[in-house]
Amino acid sequence: MKNNIDRRSFLKASLTAGGALLVTISMPQISRAAEKFAPGTAAGDFQPNAFIKISKDGKVTVTVGQAEMGQGVYTSLPMIVADELEVDWSNVTYESAPAAAAFANPLFGTQGTGGSTSVKAFFAPLRKSAATVREMLVSAAAQQWGVATDSCKAENGKVVHAATGKSLNYGDLLEAAAKIAPSANPKLKDPKDFKYIGTSVKRLDSPAKVNGRAVFGLDVRLPGMLYATVQRSPVIGGKVKSVDDTAAKAVKGVRNVITLESGVAVVADNYFAASRGRRALKIVWDEGKMATVSSESILASYIEAAEKEKGLVAKKIGDADAARSKAFKTVEAVYIAPFLAHATMEPMNFTADVRADSAELWGGSQLQMVVQARIAKALGFAPDKVKVNTTLLGGGFGRRVGIDYVLDSALLSKATGKPVKVVWTREDDIQNDFYRPFTYNKISAGIDADGKPVFWDHRIVNASLMASLAEPVFGFPFPDGQLDDSSFEGAHNLPYQIPNLQVDWIRKDTGVPGGFWRSVGSSHTAFTVECFLDELAAAAGKDPLEYRLSLLDKNSRHAGVLRLAAEKAGWATKPAAGVFRGIAVAESFGSFVAQVAEVSVGKDGAVKVHRVVCAVDCGQVVNPDTVAAQMEGGIVYGLTAALYGEITLKTGRVQQSNFNNYKMLRMSEMPKVEVHILPSKEPHGGVGEPGTPPIAPAVVNAIFAATGKRVRSLPIKP
Repeated sequence: MKNNIDRRSFLKASLTAGGALLVTISMPQISRAAEKFAPGTAAGDFQPNAFIKISKDGKVTVTVGQAEMGQGVYTSLPMIVADELEVDWSNVTYESAPAAAAFANPLFGTQGTGGSTSVKAFFAPLRKSAATVREMLVSAAAQQWGVATDSCKAENGKVVHAATGKSLNYGDLLEAAAKIAPSANPKLKDPKDFKYIGTSVKRLDSPAKVNGRAVFGLDVRLPGMLYATVQRSPVIGGKVKSVDDTAAKAVKGVRNVITLESGVAVVADNYFAASRGRRALKIVWDEGKMATVSSESILASYIEAAEKEKGLVAKKIGDADAARSKAFKTVEAVYIAPFLAHATMEPMNFTADVRADSAELWGGSQLQMVVQARIAKALGFAPDKVKVNTTLLGGGFGRRVGIDYVLDSALLSKATGKPVKVVWTREDDIQNDFYRPFTYNKISAGIDADGKPVFWDHRIVNASLMASLAEPVFGFPFPDGQLDDSSFEGAHNLPYQIPNLQVDWIRKDTGVPGGFWRSVGSSHTAFTVECFLDELAAAAGKDPLEYRLSLLDKNSRHAGVLRLAAEKAGWATKPAAGVFRGIAVAESFGSFVAQVAEVSVGKDGAVKVHRVVCAVDCGQVVNPDTVAAQMEGGIVYGLTAALYGEITLKTGRVQQSNFNNYKMLRMSEMPKVEVHILPSKEPHGGVGEPGTPPIAPAVVNAIFAATGKRVRSLPIKP
């Protein structure tokens, strides 16, 4: 088949005349984007709602409005439809939705992927949509046979009438079903009859990712397309003062050099020419007010704020100040979490084709409708004149909530009159991210003679990431004086029974762009809370697991995952010689996750994580394999950050630039991971992010068990 391209066909190996091995890369000449985003609807197809399309041959296409960035929505959401619609899984496929209100996330009010909400938000709407269609098909068959509707049932892509043995395929009922008025309140299946929900159905998107037909943003090719790369200020917030582009324009293939708000763009026939032209630019920067900012200056300002400023109260129970004087023993500590970059594996990129009165864009975005609205405003179009095609995302983790990379592609396409793909380098990405905010925690607690906490006082100092994102992404300012839950979530909703508790937050914006990072606030609050609770357990002379359980309702979901993780890890038994265990638990995005880390520490202080046992209660499960994969992914991401992740500043410049100094966990460093899912009938929780928060404290607590030393600042340093 002409366009059936597999991975092997990309790489062609041959021997040169000199005997050297020559490996060449061949790319498809026909745009896979054009194939992917113009699927059309065949004559006779039945599309009763935005999510479901049935073809004459009985094939069911589920239109997914969520972005697929590895979390499995191209499988989990179709599973929900297939179960309720009663179709064979082999006849189910998916397609990506355009930016449209019909696909708005019910929890956001706009089309968006984040907050681990995909299944939680769409489980009920998709079931209802599918049930409505199923009832229309059943009614159509009943009318055709002249029998009562309730004497027929849907089964495996057919409607059957048991009394007569008659059956009709869905594909034969489309025309008649289209004339049936859909019910506003269809009857849903009894969950005990689910065929797919709760099973590990294989992912629908895997084959395309293996054979190379999957379309990520970088795969998009358009006729006449140009490539662009943008030189941004080396100092955060800096602006172009002047530019000499003479040498850049002399590079063969360079078409334009264009100054944007974000920097100086070089547009060329191919990426390599654009990159060479960029290196030839001579730019003078106005470095702005961030030129004197460093990690040390931010830390100093945070320490001063924690000592002198009054915070906004995020949670208050009892009177922590009054209880302090009555404590048998008081424990105090400072915990610090660094700035972190997202470092998505697929570098940031977007492609735009702006015409006189409309625009079409391709790429990976977590907020398609926001992209549509913001690009329309920037171009002076009505939103319905901007079409957004969502490709697969090679990692999101919150980074692709931003629209900076999208805006550049649209403005450059408008300026050149050509389709333009903007591609970021890894250095662009690491040095121009929306970072997880740097956070300073001053925390103290007291225990009574039995070791029980009598007060807990937690002061958090960090920047508001919502304030950072609100204006550039959503187009409105975040009000001063308002609590930003994303700055302290996980700290103010402690599950532990503590009679006097105060958590307050001091907003201290730094000028460093802040953004959602996988598990957001819980990514750093779990580190502080679960490590400090370990300190209390040690002060009380108690086992860390038993101490946690003694402070929890025994029937709570926190206690459930703690007991399961401990049981599977063999907490009651000794680990191998030289190996030590730590435990932590966290609730985030409606799910509860406990992890036990087994760690050894070398004489040089080097930490090796051997095994992680993870227990998760995420409510009703759609696809257990996806849940396990997301826990594994969250552990890798969180462990990478715990061991290596740190963005530092000097003279307003991000000091890290690539994977040599912003290191990722190597495969050889990956511990054995075991995931155990607690059976649950609770409402759906998220799974994309909750695997991340407990891993850092579990590892740090294991290090204490091994060495007796507390790690209170990340990343862990020997």
